[in-house]
Parts: sequence; C-alpha cells; structure tokens
Amino acid sequence: MKKIFVILISFAFSFSLFAQETTYDQREAFNPQFYPYPGNDFRSASGEPGPKYWQNKADYKINATLDTGAHKVSGDVEISYTNNSPDNLKFLWLQLDQNIYKNDSRASYTTTEAGGRWANAKFTDGDIIKSISAEYNGKSFTPKYNITDTRMQVWLQDLLKASGGKIKLSMKFEFTIPEYGTDRMGRLKKKDGWIYEVAQWFPRLCVYDDIQGWNTLPYLGAGEFYLEYGDIDYTITAPSDLIVVGSGELQNPQECLTAEQQKRWNEAKNSDKTVTIRSEKEVSDKNSRPNKPACTWKFKITNTRDAAWAASKAFVWDAAKINLPSGKKSMAVSVYPVESIKKNGWQRSTEMTKATIEHYSKMWFEFPYPSATNVAGIVGGMEYPGIVFCGANSAGAGLWGVEDHEFGHTWFPMIVGSNERKYAWMDEGFNTFINGISSEAFNNGEFKDQGFFGADMTGYVFSDKMDGLYNIPEVIQQENLGVAAYLKPSMMLDALRNVVLGKDRFDEAFREYVRRWAFKHPTPWDFFHTIENAAGEDLSWFWRGWILNTWKLDQGVKDMKYIKNDPAKGVDITIENFDKMVMPVIVLVKEENGKEHNLTLPVEVWQRGPNWTFSVPTTSKIKEIVLDPDKLLPDINRENNKMKEKPF
Repeated sequence: MKKIFVILISFAFSFSLFAQETTYDQREAFNPQFYPYPGNDFRSASGEPGPKYWQNKADYKINATLDTGAHKVSGDVEISYTNNSPDNLKFLWLQLDQNIYKNDSRASYTTTEAGGRWANAKFTDGDIIKSISAEYNGKSFTPKYNITDTRMQVWLQDLLKASGGKIKLSMKFEFTIPEYGTDRMGRLKKKDGWIYEVAQWFPRLCVYDDIQGWNTLPYLGAGEFYLEYGDIDYTITAPSDLIVVGSGELQNPQECLTAEQQKRWNEAKNSDKTVTIRSEKEVSDKNSRPNKPACTWKFKITNTRDAAWAASKAFVWDAAKINLPSGKKSMAVSVYPVESIKKNGWQRSTEMTKATIEHYSKMWFEFPYPSATNVAGIVGGMEYPGIVFCGANSAGAGLWGVEDHEFGHTWFPMIVGSNERKYAWMDEGFNTFINGISSEAFNNGEFKDQGFFGADMTGYVFSDKMDGLYNIPEVIQQENLGVAAYLKPSMMLDALRNVVLGKDRFDEAFREYVRRWAFKHPTPWDFFHTIENAAGEDLSWFWRGWILNTWKLDQGVKDMKYIKNDPAKGVDITIENFDKMVMPVIVLVKEENGKEHNLTLPVEVWQRGPNWTFSVPTTSKIKEIVLDPDKLLPDINRENNKMKEKPF
C-alpha cells in the first residue's frame, strides 16, 4: 500500500509539472453540463418551437404626413394587440425610439458622450404623444401611461385576458426627423432636394415572451431591435413632387405615379433587366410627377416586425423582377440622387438587389415580401423589412458589400426574429456569414476578394483586448463591435461549416434553423439545440469556446519519430493543444518522394489531454508536417504549426 501511494504521488507531481506547459483542460472544454434548462412545452430540447409555443401579435394601421418645411412627421396609429400568452396582462409596454434624440435621454448621457457611429449630433423633442385611447371588450377608455426614456407603459382598466385577448390602442404622435439619426435614419440634402429616410417612426409594442416576459431594454444606439410580428397598413401623405418608397407593396400606384411611370413599373415587373421608372433627366422635370398639391401613398406589408419608408424630390428610380424558387415574383427597386450615378454606382443597385435576394431565397429561405427597395441617403447601412438604407456615396465593392449585407438581414433578423438588443452575433454575425457565400456567387465573384473575407484577421479577432460574443452590444467596446458582433461569429460559422460538419450537413442544419424559427423568436439555446439535433453532433465544446468564452486556439506539432527508426515503416507524430479552445486537427504530411498525406483528426483526440500521438504510413523521409495548411482554423500562433525532418 505504501509503495502504491508513493507511485501515485510521483505520478500526480509529474502530471502537474507537465500541465504547466499548457492552459488547456479537457475537463473544462468537454464538460458535459452545458444546457442551463431542459426543454419544455414552449421550446423543445431538440431546438424546435414546442407544442405550446406562443408569441403575441401586433397589427398597425397608420396615417402619417410628412411636413418638408419643418422636417416633421405627424400621424395617428391604431394598434391591434393580441395576447396569445398564458398570462393575463395588466399593462403593456411600447417602444418610443425617437426619444433617443432628446438631450436628456439615456443614450445622450452614454452613447453620445462616447462618440462614434451612434452618437447623436443634434437633439430633437423626441416622440410627442398627443393623445391615447383604448378599446377593450367593447368599452373605450383613456388609459394612464408613463414614459421612461424610450419606453412607454400603458395601464389597462381590466386584465387583457390570456390565450387570445385582444385590445386596440389609438395614439396621435409627431416627431422631428433628426438630420443624423444614429446611422439608422435621418435626412440628407442633395442638389435636387432633401432625402428623408424614416424609421423607428411609430409607437411599437415591446416583445412579451416566455423567456423574460416584457423585454424593455432601452434603445441606446448600438443595440438594435426586438419586435412582435403582425400586419402593417400605412399611408404617407407628402407633397406631390416627392417620390415615396416603403416596406411592402404600394396599394395605389394610379394615384401616385404618372401614366408613363405606371407603364414602366409594369414593364419592370416582367423584366430581368433594370427598367428606369424615373430617369436622371426627369428628376428636374415637373411633368414626372402628378399635377396636384399632395399625394397619399398607401402601403401594406404582412407578417412583419417593422416598416420603414423614404421620400425625396431627388430620386432617380428604377426596378426589375425578382424570381423566387416557388415561382412567385417580387420586385428589386432602387432610389437614389443623380450624384450617386458614377462608375459601378447606384445605377447597378437594382442588379445587385435582384442577385442577392434570388441567391438567399434559393440558399436558405424564400424572400417573403413583395419588394426589396434600396435607398441612397445619409445612412451608411441599415435594414428594415423589404427596404434598406445605404450610403449615397457607395460604389463598386462598397455598394455591393453594404447592399448585400443589409438585404441579408432579411433572413436575420427579419425572418428569424432573434433579440438584437441582447444577441448581436445572432443577426449581424449570421448575416455576415451568409454574405461571404453570397459574394462568391455574385457575378462570378466580382467583389468576393474585397473587404475582410479574404484577410487573415485571427490575431486581431482573438486579441486579449477583444470582447466576447456573449455580451449585449452596449457592453462591447465600440471599437470591438465589428469583431464581436460581425466578424468573429462569421468566422465561427465558416469553421463549423468547412471543418467541423462539412458543407452539406451544415447547410441542411442551418436551413432547418431558419425554417423552424421563421417569424418566431429563437434564443441562443434554440439555435444550439437545432444545429446539434439536425447535424447529429454534440457541439457544446464548440459553443463553449467560440461564444460563451473568449478562448483561443493554438495547435502545434510537438514531435515526430519514425517507427523503429525506419521511415518506410511510418512515422508517429505528436501534436499539442496549447490553449483552451479545441477544434479538429487538419494535418498535411509531405514525404521526400513527393507523396502527401492529408488527414483531419476529430476533435475527440483532445478529450484525453493536451497531447495526441498518431501514426502516418510513410514510405520515405518526412519533408514537412503542416497543421491547417489552408488556414481554415483561427490558430493564433502558426509558428509552431510546422516541423521539418530531423535526424533520428
């Protein structure tokens, strides 16, 4: 007994010395306890919505007027809200996002003070609620309400009953359009007139869900949106010399377009080539607009989480047909000032829009809206259902990149409605990932090698000062958001697709995630469950390394020994994992006789510790051993990835 005890002590001591050479711990990487809660009737353990999954519904009818003299929007909204939850509701929470532009908003004290993209340059009075009334169970009343920053709480006289209770709210509102609206909306002066890009423009319901109840995080700028689905009917009344475009389908073109424009629009509906609706020369021609003081543009979009619109006297306007996999058609539409026409400029926008929508529809899920409209203006890049805002100065690769990215958001988060206020990586990152595939497909890869897709960003992405993915956007340092929200999750999905699962298995699982959660509200855990169940892999080690922690990957070649000192009998190669993240191992072994061995070792080789030895059936001396020769993995130290032949 004493002798055995000494041996055990000696073994433990030698192991502890060895463990100091690496920070890797297989017990941490492969810990079996990953999921924080089991599946239930609302959300299945397989990642699907459960048999009792529910979400509430918000429908809107809006009549708004644009005052171009005061740069003001005023209107009334009727909200029909359905409570499908199992809870009776005593109050409702709404979002008043225009309050972000008030000088005493939380964003003004935080985001604006910090500066940068989402800083507010000038202040407005925010949302002015002029009146509010409610109707429930046939009774009308004036509810009490409280406004706190960008949230509005409306108290009800009676409980809004669970499982289908319906209430109607009517509100009158107005706000001044800020010139620079946190790079999500605003107005831009061009030689032919102002371009108005209008979003977050009407009171919208906060989400009430089975995870948190009311989701009431304030709008601070970097964090985006989390919204209920429903149908939105809206009208925009504006001076007749303006062209208005918006989310959804224009219901009354005969009242807003000239006879010639209606003819051209109908031509565009059947054309795969871009058709001009209003040309550069016609922008200054009074006959290109109806001869009346004002036009009321009527739009409708269904099963949507939001709507936005744009208006200007300065718009050149063109369009083309979008062909969808089911045989349905949609419309690619672009509006832009004459200044945006340049080499590979906005005159190519409709071509790009058509290509990107057709690609994503075929690859992941069919585009659900009657039109996809790209607007040139002050906003560098922002997405809304069926309409996006992109910088008026963009051209070439810059125009393709921003347009493809913003329309990619149709899938994340317009179709798959994740919580952007909390999980930017689930919309920005997933979208950036599909953008890389789209850029390879567009026009034989015309712009695929431009931007960061072809660059090795590993050192920057995994630097010590970089924030992790599992943080709300405002917690991530502003200079790190491009990595933590966009680039790193995109790299993660590339690695999952190209190395861990393979393209076919990944693509089917990813499509299944989109299908399951289309027009619903998934959590990160629903995503994890779905990919694992659809692909047939326990990926807890993967999510733990990439998302829940800021672990790094450092694989290296430690040693090589010919079997019985004879290269013709093969070689034993020892590799080591020096840091906390684990991934499969891609190995290239080159022999002096020209023969090459390409191996991919499964991630399970790291379950037994930081070292692994494997045999390769060589027939001659080793010329070189290389780990990850194509740089598919985010290895932070490639200096130890190679080993050349050494004496034996």
